[in-house]
Amino acid sequence: MDRPGPSEVAGSDASGPDPQLAVTMGFTGFGKKARTFDLEAMFEQTRRTAVERSRKTLEAREKEEEINREKELRRQNEDTEPTSSGSHAVRDCSKSSSSDTSSNGSEESSDSSDDELIGPPLPPKMVEESVKRMEENISRLPPPLYEEEEDDDDDGDSEDDDNPVQKIPDSHEITLKHGTKTVSALGLDPSGARLVTGGYDYDVKFWDFAGMDASFKAFRSLQPCECHQIKSLQYSNTGDMILVVSGSSQAKVIDRDGFEVMECIKGDQYIVDMANTKGHTAMLHTGSWHPKIKGEFMTCSNDATVRTWEVENPKKQRSVFKPRTMQGKKVIPTTCTYSRDGNLIAAACQNGSIQIWDRNLTVHPKFHYKQAHDPGTDTSCVTFSYDGNVLASRGGDDTLKLWDIRQFNKPLFSASGLPTMFPMTDCCFSPDDKLIVTGTSVQRGCGSGKLVFFERRTFQRVYEIDITDASVVRCLWHPKLNQIMVGTGNGLAKVYYDPNKSQRGAKLCVVKTQRKAKQAETLTQDYIITQVGISPHRDTTSGGPGTSCAFKATFIPVSVGEVLLPSAHALPMFREPRQRSTRKQLEKDRLDPLKSHKPEPPVAGPGRGGRVGTHGGTLSSYIVKNIALDKTDDSNPREAILRHAKAAEDNPYWVSPAYSKTQPKTMFAQVESDDEETKNEPEWKKRKI
Repeated sequence: MDRPGPSEVAGSDASGPDPQLAVTMGFTGFGKKARTFDLEAMFEQTRRTAVERSRKTLEAREKEEEINREKELRRQNEDTEPTSSGSHAVRDCSKSSSSDTSSNGSEESSDSSDDELIGPPLPPKMVEESVKRMEENISRLPPPLYEEEEDDDDDGDSEDDDNPVQKIPDSHEITLKHGTKTVSALGLDPSGARLVTGGYDYDVKFWDFAGMDASFKAFRSLQPCECHQIKSLQYSNTGDMILVVSGSSQAKVIDRDGFEVMECIKGDQYIVDMANTKGHTAMLHTGSWHPKIKGEFMTCSNDATVRTWEVENPKKQRSVFKPRTMQGKKVIPTTCTYSRDGNLIAAACQNGSIQIWDRNLTVHPKFHYKQAHDPGTDTSCVTFSYDGNVLASRGGDDTLKLWDIRQFNKPLFSASGLPTMFPMTDCCFSPDDKLIVTGTSVQRGCGSGKLVFFERRTFQRVYEIDITDASVVRCLWHPKLNQIMVGTGNGLAKVYYDPNKSQRGAKLCVVKTQRKAKQAETLTQDYIITQVGISPHRDTTSGGPGTSCAFKATFIPVSVGEVLLPSAHALPMFREPRQRSTRKQLEKDRLDPLKSHKPEPPVAGPGRGGRVGTHGGTLSSYIVKNIALDKTDDSNPREAILRHAKAAEDNPYWVSPAYSKTQPKTMFAQVESDDEETKNEPEWKKRKI
């Protein structure tokens, strides 16, 4: 089988790419910037590689065969020890035989290579000529349709790279109504499918972009912390749990559906050293999940500690960080966060300082800048850039500052004139790390809150978005969706997106039309209105004509549809029910123990149904029954004492035996005229006192 020459290879290119290939595959390129592949050149390169490999394999085999033959000849020479001439002849024969075998092997290999389109490499001149012909043929072909698009895309990409403002997705927006009070917390899962909002109204609402329609209604609402305001909400790095931080001292973790997973334990507030108690003892400020380790999160509180926790161990914190001033006094942290790699923990304190610890060393901070913001102002947010080298801090002194943690001795940039009135006003980086976003606060009726964008490289104020006539509290720029979520002071959560630059998220629910409310299939009762005519009629049965006169009701039939009915008042089923007084019904309901919710009476006897009776078999019940009863005797005390006089006289035990020897015998004077004297006495003396 003959091997195709270079001219044939070049001629095969002249026909151009196979048009059936695009029809069969269904596409002509991959993405916007698809590369063009020269299939013929790739085949030629593959053929050359195969030829080179086969040649090396054959050479190795020939060497092995020659070495084996020489070994066999040496063994034969050692056994027979022939003459020199004989040995020369044998060697000549061996050489000739080896050459013959090698030639035969080469012929066989060439035949096999011909069968497999594998052969010796082409001469360099022929290769150059074939390459030139292929380039000429390719140049004759029409240019692909996507070259202009690639050029346009390259120009657009270069413009976007030069101007990061063009990447801000703010062409469209949707509004999610959380409630009437401030939206103080926002959380978006890593995939961007669900959004959670929390506010001052204690509610946490779940929003599913894929399940919502144009009505933009939350699919679940709950109050995980009862009567405490929600301070922070954040999804874990796996998206299956949500950290809920409220105004209480105990953080909670709930799952994607709102069911509680764990609740942190509360510490002992009477212990002086907060490192010796198992949990927070004062109000929480914020919390954050570890970006790498599943199940680990961090919280900061008014008890002047930053604590790390594990979901598997809610009864005790993992470690405790205690911020201190330069004099060693306690200071309250107002916000905290992890670095992007999770090795550093940063916290901003009420004295204006920013302190950064190594996650595994809780004693002394690794970086400490004591006057990052004005003392006495609550720094509301600290966040790391995606490259992990820059830290942004949003201060309560109406400033936004940028820090380089490699040189943490002064801020890189600082921007002022950004009013804030909420302790959770935050800031965030754009997905490409070129912009920094934060919100501003306004008094009610004094303007509109804005979302302000700063360029990271120069820290210039490059863009602003007017959100609403209330303060902008929370902002979140999701890296996968490329959409910006904003929480406002009037109970709204807004989502900004661009149909061309954003992915999924709000784009999924905008295209869905609002579902129509299903009308309940109820049977309505048609009112039938009839007329009753009263006409005089003379009764002539009793007497003569005109003896009596009576009135007769004449019923005029009225049609309903195609059915003739008599007067409605003639049939009880068509009579309208009279409005009855509800007093009697209420009295009956009051007597009904179920409708009136009558409480259960106390259990009499030993108890039943899991309830302990008033006089059971316990010691306490025996004491109450026998000892603690009121046994006061209201009878005459003199009679109560004289009741025992006869028994004391017959069987003296206490007093009489003690005086039996010294006690004189009692002798009473007997007066005979006692009765006569008492008769003459006045009446008042006869009365016994």
